[in-house]
Amino acid sequence: MTEIKILITDDHQIIVDGLKSLVNSLKGCEVVAVANNGREAIDILKILSVDIILMDIDMPVLNGLDATRIIKAKYDGVKILILSMHSQQGMIKNLMEIGVDGYLLKNSCKTELENAIKQVASGGQYFSPGVTHSLMAKNVNTEITGGVELTKREIEILQYIADGFSNKEIGEKLFISHRTVDTHRTNLMKKLEVKNIAGLISYAIKNGIVQ
Repeated sequence: MTEIKILITDDHQIIVDGLKSLVNSLKGCEVVAVANNGREAIDILKILSVDIILMDIDMPVLNGLDATRIIKAKYDGVKILILSMHSQQGMIKNLMEIGVDGYLLKNSCKTELENAIKQVASGGQYFSPGVTHSLMAKNVNTEITGGVELTKREIEILQYIADGFSNKEIGEKLFISHRTVDTHRTNLMKKLEVKNIAGLISYAIKNGIVQ
C-alpha cells in the first residue's frame, strides 16, 4: 500500500509534535514535512510531493484561509484537511467554497483523524460532527448588512477597525488573539469583496455600522 504523504501546518510546536507522532502511528500514513505557517507550506509544495495537508487556520505570516485559497488554485491534486478550534458557520462555509476537502475540530480523537485522512485521501470529504452541526444550525448570531450576512463578532471587529484600532488592540478588547482578529479581517474582506482596510471602513460607514 502506498503511504499517504502528509504535511502538518500549525504554528504551535507542541501541536505539531503531537500530530506528527499521532499521524506516523497510523497505518499507511507518513508525515513528510511540517510548516509553521501557510507561506512555509506553499514553499514546501514547490519541492516536495504531498497528498494531504493538515492545516490550521490562525497562523502568522499567512493564515490557513488564504493559504488554502492559494494552494487550491495552484496545486489542485493536494487535499486540504482543516484542523482547527474554529467552528463558526461563516468560516466553515468560506473554506468549503474555496474547496477544502475536510474540516476537523482539534478536540477530535485519533480514530476520527484516521477516518478523515483515509476518506480524504480516497477522494472523498470529511467534516466532523461538530462542524456538520454548525453548518446545519440556524445562526441566530448573524445580521444581514448591506445584503451580506455578517456574524455579530464580525460586526464588532468591523466597528473597531473603522474606529482605527489595531489587531492587537481589538484582540485585547474582545479577549481573543490578534491572529484571530486577523483571520476575521481577512474573512470580512472576502465577504465584502474589498481589498484593504479603507474598503472595510467605507463599507462600515456606508451601511451604518459606524457613524
